[in-house]
Amino acid sequence: MRKIIESTFVSLDGIIDDTRPSTASRAEPQHWGQPYWDEDHVRYNQKLFSSADALLLGRVTYEGFAEAWSGREGPDADMMNKLPKYVASRTLSEATAWNGTLIKGDVAEEVAKLKEQPGGNIMKWGTGELDRTLVEHGLVDEFHFWYFPVIVGAGKHLFEGAGFDTTHLKLADVDRFESGIIVHVYVPK
Repeated sequence: MRKIIESTFVSLDGIIDDTRPSTASRAEPQHWGQPYWDEDHVRYNQKLFSSADALLLGRVTYEGFAEAWSGREGPDADMMNKLPKYVASRTLSEATAWNGTLIKGDVAEEVAKLKEQPGGNIMKWGTGELDRTLVEHGLVDEFHFWYFPVIVGAGKHLFEGAGFDTTHLKLADVDRFESGIIVHVYVPK
């Protein structure tokens, strides 16, 4: 059975992104995280990425990633652009750009079916509305929370407004980078 692996950047004060509409663009991970992206960051990300043969994305991440990656070239961009993307959205009628497929019907049922198919891991970047469904239904197999040594002070917090019940996790691994990033890997208890 395939695993769903979620990978999320988190500041020390729990910020994962800017709020929408924007109140503090400094809260966007590309602003506060970028100074810490080094060889350790690249190595760890490539390890995660190479274990996957598909992406699971919410609409916001799908649209942002498609804009950022579709024009890039090189080995990482080629791999990212070729991977199939499964997109969960209540507002899109199709997701045919950037090798995307819109998940139709019940998201939890469809994601469970994807996990049963043969293949590698399914990567999910970012934490947002889709997580409510995934966590409620026990569909995430690993959480990789990248804690950055920065306090942002404004923005959207990890699992803010998720509305699911208390979910206990087990710490499975810790990876420390010279830059100060510490990745905590959690699995369901």
